[in-house]
Amino acid sequence: MTSAAKVYLVGAGPGDPDLITLKAVKALQQAEVVLVDDLVNPALLMHCPQARIVPVGKRGGCKSTPQHFINRMLVALAEQGQQVVRLKGGDPFVFGRGGEEMLALRAANVPYEIIPGMTSGIAACASMEVPVTHRGLNHGVTFVTGHTQDGGPLPWQALVASNTTLVIYMGLQHLPEISRALIEAGMSADMPCMVVENGTRDDQRSVISSIQAMPYEAHREEIKSPAIIVVGEVVTLAKRTEQAPDWQHSLQSWLNQAHAA
Repeated sequence: MTSAAKVYLVGAGPGDPDLITLKAVKALQQAEVVLVDDLVNPALLMHCPQARIVPVGKRGGCKSTPQHFINRMLVALAEQGQQVVRLKGGDPFVFGRGGEEMLALRAANVPYEIIPGMTSGIAACASMEVPVTHRGLNHGVTFVTGHTQDGGPLPWQALVASNTTLVIYMGLQHLPEISRALIEAGMSADMPCMVVENGTRDDQRSVISSIQAMPYEAHREEIKSPAIIVVGEVVTLAKRTEQAPDWQHSLQSWLNQAHAA
C-alpha cells in the first residue's frame, strides 16, 4: 500500500447537488475511484471526471450490492494504492452503514477519513419549512428506521412517550403498520404527519395529513421511495401547497368506502 492510498467515506447530501460540502467536493476531485450509491444525485459526478465510477446501489426492494462485498472492495482498492471515495447519500453515519465500512477499513489498517453530509431527514424538513425542534412544540428529535434488521417491532411506546419529532427513514413501505403502531402506542390519531419524496430535489413531492390518514393519502398521491416520514406537532408549521388535502374529509371518505365494501 502506497502512502497516497486512502479511503474517504463521503456524505453526498440529501439530493440537491448544491448541498454537498466543499470538503466532499475536494475529495471527489482527487479520487481515482468512486463507489457511488444509488440515491446519490448523478450531477455530483461532474466533480470527478478523472475517476473510475463504480455503482454499488443499495435500495430496498431492488437488487443490491451486498455490504460485505463493498467492504472488501474498499480494502482491495486501497491496497492497490488508490485514492477511493465511497459516496453515500445523505450522511454516511445516519442509516448509511458507514460504520460497517469504517470498521472494515480499520480492521485492515487502511487509512480512511469520514466526511459528513447533510442527512435527508433534516433536509427534507427544512425544504418544507419544518423545524425539527421548535420551542413550545417539542424538546427534541428522534431519527429512527422504519424497519429493523431482524424484522422485530420498534419501541413504539417509548417513541410516543418521548414527545419528540419522529423522523422515520426507509419507512414508506411499512407506513400502514407504522401508523397503526403509533396510535396503538398512545399517539393521537390526529397527530400531524408529513411524507416528503425526493427531498430537496427538483422533483420533490410531499403530503401533509394526520398519522391516521397518512397511509391513505400517501397511497392516493402515489408517493414513492426515497421518502422521509415526519411525525409531530412541528408539521403544523409546514408550508402549504396545492397538494395539501383536507385530510379529515379524505379520511372520512375512505372509511365510508371501506365500510360500504
